[in-house]
Amino acid sequence: MKKTENKSINNVTTMKAIEKTMNAMKKFLKNDVVKFIAVMMALCGMYMVFNALAGGEYVMAMGVVAGVAGGKHIEGEPLTLQLSRAASPDLLRNEIDDRIVKIRPMATPIDQISRHAGSRRSGSMTVEYYSVDTKGVSTTLESDSTPIKSWGRTEGALLKTANDSIFEPTETIMVPDVMATDENGDTATLVLYVVAKDTTGISVISVNNTTSRGSSVPELKAGTTLVRMGRAAAELDVQTPQFEALPTKKSNNCQIFKAQVEQSTYHKIANKEVGWSFSDQEEAAITDMRRGMEKNFLFGSCCKLTDPVKNTEIMLTGGIWHQAGKECLYARGELDMNRLIEISRAAFTGNGGSSKKLLIGGTMLIEELNKLEHVKTIGATETLTRWGLDFTEIVTKFGRLYVMASEIFDQCGHSHDGMIIDPEYLTKYCHVPFRTERLDLRSSGQRNTEAIVITEASCLVLRYPQAHMRVVAASKEEVDAARAKGE
Repeated sequence: MKKTENKSINNVTTMKAIEKTMNAMKKFLKNDVVKFIAVMMALCGMYMVFNALAGGEYVMAMGVVAGVAGGKHIEGEPLTLQLSRAASPDLLRNEIDDRIVKIRPMATPIDQISRHAGSRRSGSMTVEYYSVDTKGVSTTLESDSTPIKSWGRTEGALLKTANDSIFEPTETIMVPDVMATDENGDTATLVLYVVAKDTTGISVISVNNTTSRGSSVPELKAGTTLVRMGRAAAELDVQTPQFEALPTKKSNNCQIFKAQVEQSTYHKIANKEVGWSFSDQEEAAITDMRRGMEKNFLFGSCCKLTDPVKNTEIMLTGGIWHQAGKECLYARGELDMNRLIEISRAAFTGNGGSSKKLLIGGTMLIEELNKLEHVKTIGATETLTRWGLDFTEIVTKFGRLYVMASEIFDQCGHSHDGMIIDPEYLTKYCHVPFRTERLDLRSSGQRNTEAIVITEASCLVLRYPQAHMRVVAASKEEVDAARAKGE
């Protein structure tokens, strides 16, 4: 404080000297108005330079008074932002947290959506979370059915499927590709009832394939599709086979993202042809930082490594591209309306997700979408805005897709690919929320600069992987093979 007071006294003395000089010059030049104005302007310029080089401390320090317990008080003048920053630099909140989502949001759609949706605080750099999947609803026969004739007039069959675990006794099964005939000659899709299950397979009887001799299960060939249906209990049944859904534990790392902005004191006070301020540099740094974060959030690899130079541990976050539970292929350059509807069916069915999802992809994928002709079952409506982003809406009978191009996909080698995301199950974890910190490099004797460092330690996770899907360009042969498998 004493140092500040000494500077203030010197400033006052200098001001008095300048005023005395100005009065003398006024008397000397009173008959020459032009010379007088020129000298006055020169003296004012000298004062402005002096006050700038002094850091404006004359204005700030005059009203700051030390308190008894080390506090600071303002006397003799109103409290201003300049005085507040001088007396208590951390009192005023930096607005960067509020305006971060407004800085070029279209360049980083995934990061933008996660910020609007809010984030969960993580007490550790490693995030562990649980995701619950749905039980399988269909499977196929691995081999032909084996007849069972030990139940009198009721003839059953032993079925060995590709996934016996999804079936339990008392459940019913539909066989879509096989027709049943009752004793009246009426036909319907074959329905089976599960009597028992063991290591050899599941034992079933027919529900609606009956004759005058009793019910029987028709011969079922390998590859036949079986669809799991509801359970059917008897009147006296109190219990039924148990059903438990256990969540699967997964983890991801929070990555420490940083950006630092500096400018020298002399650069700050120098005259500039355009209004390029420290805030403009800060905004450019945030934009570049968010683009880098977007790439990690999408395609990053979750791992821990050791920096061989600094000998410190570095934690990298895993991208949501690798977390998606499903993948759908399309022929590069040959995307048609039928395949787009098939992609929509795969995205919206079999996972219990939302009816509105995002399709964010590379420019080549979006270009192919734009070339499609619209028909009644699918169409692009007007642009809509959500999360501060502009989307084009594609409506299908399965659900709505909000479509947006992202150059991040192009930069990462996925210009023909895209990702369908269910925003309801996209979660952001923050160990260190987005914040700025001013560095006092001048006082520490490092550099005569004004500097801030921007930091965030965060990661993105897909809590329900099956609700999200990768859309990948492939060859026509690969697409045909995937279609044959029903993918």
